[in-house]
Amino acid sequence: MNNTVCPDIKAVLAKALPSCEKCFSDEKFDSKKEKNSFRMLKNQRLAFQVAYIKKTPELDGEIAAELVIDSPLKDYITLYSIEEVPNYKPCYDETDDDYLRKTSGLYPDLLMPASPRFHRIFSSRLRAFYVLIENADGIAPGTYPVAFEFYKDGDFLGGTEVTVEVVNAMLPKQKLIYTNWFHNDCLATYYDCDIYGERHWQIIENFVREAVSEGMNMILTPVLTPPLDTGKGWQRPDVGLVDIYKNGDEYTFEYTNLDRWVQMCERCGIEYFEISHLFSQWSAANAPKVTAYVDGAKDKTEIFGWTTDAVSPEYTAFIRAFIKNLIEHLKTLGVDKKCFFHISDEPNTAVYDSYCASKNRVIDLFEGYPVIDALSDFEFYEKGQIAMPIPAITAAYPFLEQDLPMRWVYYCCAQHDKVSNRFLSMPGRRTEIIGVQLYKYAIDGFLQWGYNFYYSASSWHIVNPFVDVSGDNWVPAGDTFVVYPAPNGTAYRSLHGMQFAEALQDQRLLELCESLVGRDATMALVNDGVEGEMTFHDYPRTDEYLLTLKDRVIDTIKENI
Repeated sequence: MNNTVCPDIKAVLAKALPSCEKCFSDEKFDSKKEKNSFRMLKNQRLAFQVAYIKKTPELDGEIAAELVIDSPLKDYITLYSIEEVPNYKPCYDETDDDYLRKTSGLYPDLLMPASPRFHRIFSSRLRAFYVLIENADGIAPGTYPVAFEFYKDGDFLGGTEVTVEVVNAMLPKQKLIYTNWFHNDCLATYYDCDIYGERHWQIIENFVREAVSEGMNMILTPVLTPPLDTGKGWQRPDVGLVDIYKNGDEYTFEYTNLDRWVQMCERCGIEYFEISHLFSQWSAANAPKVTAYVDGAKDKTEIFGWTTDAVSPEYTAFIRAFIKNLIEHLKTLGVDKKCFFHISDEPNTAVYDSYCASKNRVIDLFEGYPVIDALSDFEFYEKGQIAMPIPAITAAYPFLEQDLPMRWVYYCCAQHDKVSNRFLSMPGRRTEIIGVQLYKYAIDGFLQWGYNFYYSASSWHIVNPFVDVSGDNWVPAGDTFVVYPAPNGTAYRSLHGMQFAEALQDQRLLELCESLVGRDATMALVNDGVEGEMTFHDYPRTDEYLLTLKDRVIDTIKENI
């Protein structure tokens, strides 16, 4: 390479940064703390960033340059350009101060697949690449250089170099069950395709594959149209995977779409199936939307919905027949023991009676199967109404003191004060710290509600996720989805989504460390640098804590493998 600077072009400044960084275009290059060495296990996904800017202004204000990556690891590197998106609702008015910004503006998040050519470099705009190095089969141990060099017409403009040490150990399989609700109807609406037509199926598979690559191993499975985030009296598109036939008072069921769904999901790497809710969200007072072919009709008719009392004899007869038949069919598919079932989502004590009444209509049918619901009022568990609750991380402590068959937690928009979340306005390390907390509390399952929710609040209408990251100014940006819908029907990754995926890797790193040196020694590493007790609310709020912890854990693994 010709590393001589073209005399007519000013140099480019570049530096490597940790993956938890977020570079706003109006920030100063010198404000970012450089990190030049990184470590990974053989099959770990290593992420970091490369920030760059033009050194001094020129008349034209920019340079169109080519990026060259020079490294023995080049074949394992994927490069993304971190693009900013409009953020009109960065956070709630009343919250803590651990946010990067609380004002509307452009926030770095969209990860656009980047080619090496023609990157425009400005003196007035800080930009960054997101770099992934990975090979699921494992990279040979050793220490490797990775150089990032900018050229124009063959002349070297500037760059940076890092070293990557690959440690001779393999990250264990993820034990955590992780579901981030998958919304088939949002994909059909956004891409304007027929529900469960061939194009819809291909788009779904593309998005499922991406979800699995980011750690999701359980998927919301809409056997009926999920009664979620739907305004009272409003309708979301019918995406029930089971075709229902009603003849008089008798029901029969046809499972072609469900069978295809299960086969596709397993092909993509999904291990568990989260059967959609059987009663309305927040109250369990109504039936979900159910359509059927009635008395031989060629078109479906809505037979249950908002006007149906959840405990009506008609719906009770239907839902019991449906559950019995569904479980038998899941057995034939060999996945029934991989299924988790829901009653209703996020009930509180104000609807305690209606939740219990609805649950009691069907709970006997689920003997031997896990029933899970996101709920945070301890009374539901204390009175024996649910054996496997999913509390919010803000309300988890009394639940985690119990002898639960599985320990689950979740977060959504309401978890914004002092705790981890994935909002665009939060520092990346605040998103990533959840992995350490999941390890600390030995959490078995994690739920979040928005993998690809592209509707507004109450699902009134579709939004453009490239200009509205908050569901029509409904919730803090980052809550409603972690992938953007690419024009070709694939999913673009996001910075906040990948920072959460890295948290899941952190949990696995700690689990590997525990398998080698024990839990006490691993927790000693976690607690080093922590004032008081590490909790969901109290934790170190610096990048250095996470970076140092991961280095110490990898050191321990290296010494004891």
